[in-house]
Amino acid sequence: MSLLHDRIAPRIVEEDGSFRTKMLGIAAGMDDVIALGRGDPDFHTPRHIVDAAKAALDANQHHYTGPTGLPPLRTAIAENLTAEFGLDYTPDEIVVTAGVQESIMLLMLGLCAPGDEVLITSPRFTTYDTAVHLCGGVPVPVPTYLKDDFALDPAEIEKRITDRTRMFVLVSPNNPTGAVTPPAVIRQIAELAIKHDILIVADEIYAKLIYAGHEHLSIATLPGMRERTITLNGFSKTYAMTGWRVGYMAAPLDFIDKMTEPRHTLSINTCTISQHAALAALTGPQEPIDAMIAEYAERRDWLTGALDEAGLGYGAPGGAFYVYTDISSTGMKAKPFCEGLLRETGVMVFPGDMFGEHDSDFIRISYLQPLPLIQKAMGRIAGFVATQKGEAA
Repeated sequence: MSLLHDRIAPRIVEEDGSFRTKMLGIAAGMDDVIALGRGDPDFHTPRHIVDAAKAALDANQHHYTGPTGLPPLRTAIAENLTAEFGLDYTPDEIVVTAGVQESIMLLMLGLCAPGDEVLITSPRFTTYDTAVHLCGGVPVPVPTYLKDDFALDPAEIEKRITDRTRMFVLVSPNNPTGAVTPPAVIRQIAELAIKHDILIVADEIYAKLIYAGHEHLSIATLPGMRERTITLNGFSKTYAMTGWRVGYMAAPLDFIDKMTEPRHTLSINTCTISQHAALAALTGPQEPIDAMIAEYAERRDWLTGALDEAGLGYGAPGGAFYVYTDISSTGMKAKPFCEGLLRETGVMVFPGDMFGEHDSDFIRISYLQPLPLIQKAMGRIAGFVATQKGEAA
């Protein structure tokens, strides 16, 4: 080990990225791989957004902005939050960040002290675990279950609240399950937050990606919740802008004021060109977004039907673009299932172990390929599943 390695600060907790690396290495040596793993939309960023970025470059808009972001963009974000979700924030209560990823780190730096417990919807996007660890806190998973389509149960939250609980991370729609927690349950969570005096992080990055029969409720719109909620959102998923790296947090002004200098320290400002593109995303035509959402819905419906035919259970996804699928009937655990599936069929999906579920019975399938490719991949998956079930019989 190097001297530097031996002197790494205790806040750096080793994360297991070895399986992801292994899978990517296997795929790199194969032809005709169909990737249904990553959460990166297969659609290109709509043309009017790209054109706005080009125009910004031509106009020499490539210098620093203020650390909280371009004023017109913050105004557009505030107006969009009101129009779409009924949220009441002023432009000065918005901080534009380098993706929601930076918002997560920023808010944990601001709110999570050593020893604090942070409750997190689980299975989960484990960036939250890393951010909490870096701040000396303790992540506490709040499990969700297949029988509930992975929607949250307030009782599971309350029994994990202690005198060290600082906040609850509410992710709806959820990654990796696609679960949408119903409005009635969101109201119960708000009551718990007030009763136990805890903060809420409302991660709403998938809030526009909601399917028929489901409804999103922003918790900060409820009585007594605005002052104890940090709302996160961004452009990566809805607008197919993952590489542009634009997200934001919205919170009361006095908190935002305290976060401005730490945000400046992290990266000074979000890429100026990307901010101009994000402004065009919000203020320009929305028809390309509507078309993408309609296509996701078609893929979701076809994929869940195919999983039914293959005899695989799943949580019915109410939003996002994932199906969290139960492969326990094959007699395999998720990691060997995913590796075997990739080696034998060329289809890449991710195991539940990557979402905080150790020794998992679940895989995450993302429907972020054109429908013909999803159909081709599902044919391979069905064949692999049938083989495994036959061997287990």
